[in-house]
Amino acid sequence: MPLNNYAALKGRPINNRLATGSSPHYQVLVSENGTLHRIAINVRSQDGSEVEFLVRSRFEHPITDLLADLPEGLHETSSEPGGIALDFIRGNLMQPWEFTPLPLTAAGLDNDLNEKIDAYIQRAMSDEGAMLYAFGETWGPEHDKADKYFGFKPGRGIHDIHFNQGNPPGRFAGQNGAWQDGGLILEFPRERQWVGIFLKFQTQAWHSDDGDGSLIVPANGEFPGRPHAPVERDRIPTLEVPDGLVRVIAAYVNDVRTPERESITLLNTSDVSIDLTGWQIKDKQKNAMSLSGPIAAGATQVVEVKLPVVLSNKGGIITLLNEQGIKVHGVSYTKEQARQPGRTIPFQS
Repeated sequence: MPLNNYAALKGRPINNRLATGSSPHYQVLVSENGTLHRIAINVRSQDGSEVEFLVRSRFEHPITDLLADLPEGLHETSSEPGGIALDFIRGNLMQPWEFTPLPLTAAGLDNDLNEKIDAYIQRAMSDEGAMLYAFGETWGPEHDKADKYFGFKPGRGIHDIHFNQGNPPGRFAGQNGAWQDGGLILEFPRERQWVGIFLKFQTQAWHSDDGDGSLIVPANGEFPGRPHAPVERDRIPTLEVPDGLVRVIAAYVNDVRTPERESITLLNTSDVSIDLTGWQIKDKQKNAMSLSGPIAAGATQVVEVKLPVVLSNKGGIITLLNEQGIKVHGVSYTKEQARQPGRTIPFQS
């Protein structure tokens, strides 16, 4: 079953505790209008492996418009598209190859998870206008005991602030689910800057089922990585998907003509022609349009957007799926990026 109490917390970070070997969570004390919460952020896996880490220092995504309008406080969040729920895969928050495994601590500067997270939390604590948004599963309030790190009572907070799907069979498989990923987003209004901090365990598969978030297992291959616990089968098949082989590199969203003629530009990064027959493009509402024909090796191809797919001028996501319905690439754009009519929006990753 998925997480029981998925929620988003908006508040001010006011204190912190670095992770240690015996307590591998970075702790943040957050105040939302005077009510205190503790945020527990995994910086090492329970199997001892390094956590995969990604920071978007200039986080641009349509979700930021929704977050900016969110009142300070704790918000129960439905695990579905169209709202503020996070899904690393379906929300096109990042590409899988952008994650980097880092140790909890290491000698030197700015080379471990403690330091990476601490730099942004310290900055937010020193900026009275900064806001923190934490996504994960809540606990508490624990009326009979005080928080063990910061001493406030009743104890309460949010954990599972990481990717919450694609877990292999075993101890954590029951936490799999779509649209319930954890994450940490920071807003610095004076600089007009958003920062996204995202974590993933190395044992978690990137591709998961749209229904229950379980890892997709076809008929061949072996499971990459170390499972959290002994599994029922000696060999777990994994999906060989060419992530990023074909990419969405640009979109023409806000046309000056009537009716609008929106388009998406694809790039084939491989050295062979790829047949796109059976492939699909989906928008943020999961409307789909089919593709067909080849895209030459190393070539770009401009695809005209056709109904029911719509590229909203208020921000959106564009997802490219192969003939098996597996995501190959995906991007997002904001209302600000779509504001200027007649301009094509470029995508970097």
